[in-house]
Amino acid sequence: MKTLNRNLLFMLLSALSACGQQLVEFKDAGTSDGARVDTANPDAAKMDGARIDTASSDADATSNDLGRADAADADASRADSADSADSANNADSADSADRDAARDAAVDQAIDVPVDQAVDVPVDQAIDVSIDLSVDGPDGSNIGAPFVTFTDPGRGDSGVVLTKKISATFSEAMNPTTLNKSTFTLKQGNVAIGGSVSYIGITATFSPSTNLASNSTFVATISAGAKDVAGNALASPYTWTFMTGAILDATAPTVVLTSPVDLATAVPLGATLTATFSEPMNPTSVNAVTFTLKAGNLLIPGTVTYVAAGTTALFIPATRLAPNTTYTATITTGATDSSGNPLASNFVWTFTTSACGQAPVVLGAADDFVVLAGSTVTNTGATTVTGDLGVSPGTAVTGFPPGKVVGAQHAGDTTSAQAVADLTTAYNDAAGRTLCPVTIAGNLGGLTLPPGLYKSTSSLEISSGDLTLDAQGDGDAVFIFQMASTLTTTSGRQVILSGGAQSTNVFWQVGTSATLGSTSAFQGTIMADQAITLETGATLNGRALARIAAVNLDSNMIVKPTP
Repeated sequence: MKTLNRNLLFMLLSALSACGQQLVEFKDAGTSDGARVDTANPDAAKMDGARIDTASSDADATSNDLGRADAADADASRADSADSADSANNADSADSADRDAARDAAVDQAIDVPVDQAVDVPVDQAIDVSIDLSVDGPDGSNIGAPFVTFTDPGRGDSGVVLTKKISATFSEAMNPTTLNKSTFTLKQGNVAIGGSVSYIGITATFSPSTNLASNSTFVATISAGAKDVAGNALASPYTWTFMTGAILDATAPTVVLTSPVDLATAVPLGATLTATFSEPMNPTSVNAVTFTLKAGNLLIPGTVTYVAAGTTALFIPATRLAPNTTYTATITTGATDSSGNPLASNFVWTFTTSACGQAPVVLGAADDFVVLAGSTVTNTGATTVTGDLGVSPGTAVTGFPPGKVVGAQHAGDTTSAQAVADLTTAYNDAAGRTLCPVTIAGNLGGLTLPPGLYKSTSSLEISSGDLTLDAQGDGDAVFIFQMASTLTTTSGRQVILSGGAQSTNVFWQVGTSATLGSTSAFQGTIMADQAITLETGATLNGRALARIAAVNLDSNMIVKPTP
């Protein structure tokens, strides 16, 4: 019979002693079985006030410190301890010898503990005792049978979800090759459930190939073919049952709304695609693989985001879309709802971008400058320039202080020279745009204009009212104004941005010079061939870049636009 090894029994008896039980001290009796505790008595081995009855009453002993054993043998003599404290110091050596002999006799008596007889612990007891029941052979090798210590779902569980994976944890490391679809099975009645088995750590997992049936009882079994790493098999098959809950949502999700809509035209080049579903989706299933955009066969790179706690997914192209181009967006059946149901079929829609969409003007080295002049920069009053200030080929910068530059100053150096060179390139780019121009002239005050290219063969002004630039929801929309002569705003007039318009995407190509009236508020990058003047108190969210002549300031606030 397989038995507990001596050291583990020692630990078990120590634990029981700590609970107020009798502790039997023992040593190896020289038998091949080692020490054993006989639990044939049905009252034996109870926790919390239970007792261990040994097979021989002669072996009954108690000890608190394990350093003393009282002889249970009726033939063993006991030490006389009735003498007073004084006489105890002069204990008779013969008594001591008898005591030692009695102790040895008691220790030599083996106490049998068969490993297959479980200690009876009432389930309502609060004390939790965990004991490693691996069994060592004579050579120290593991010869004990492994067993299942935990399952999920547990035995008798109900309301188990239909997507549940079934797992079993063992008492020790198992041989993974012995845990497979033959040794770990799942049945509904007499019908075997298909699936796969995996093993990690000391836990085996059965993953059903399909969702489990609702409101049904299942039987999971691990056969005796499952073995530990030493080759020891389970003593007998381990079986447990559980019951599933109600049926899951089985309705396939659908796409109910898109932006742009199917077959839309004149779509802004900076558009973000959106798709709204009929129900919450599994966010991890809506990604760059299942939500794609193509121009012909060319896959358009972008970022896919699913709005948390919502039903909408976004596709944000990595670059602006090409003008006058048809695109195809697709959401595949790889996108699933929160219950795992996929789209019934791929959802596909197309749209065509605007034929007149403009790309931004590239400023190159001039991009970091908010004030840049060809000849000189002058200032009167408490002007604040947030960004770099430069001049080239001129070198003169006056009025700083009292003006303040929150950035770098470059007067006639290589940095400002390169910036002016790139300014010239940007100026010529803006002046040379020809895609879908809209002809304008005179006063723009009181108008609201959408994105696009606007061309004037003379001067432009904002005088009778404010000018509103409406991006119509496209935060990347570009506005370009071409004029052959001057640009002027009168006192207090404004350029107002709406619909997501950004000043970084507004460009004014001025054929000669620009003047912003006192206390006016202007938006965008002014690229003047000659000079730029900001009168007292005028503000500019943008740039004042003059190719050839001066930039003149007077108590102004100029801020570089955010990208």
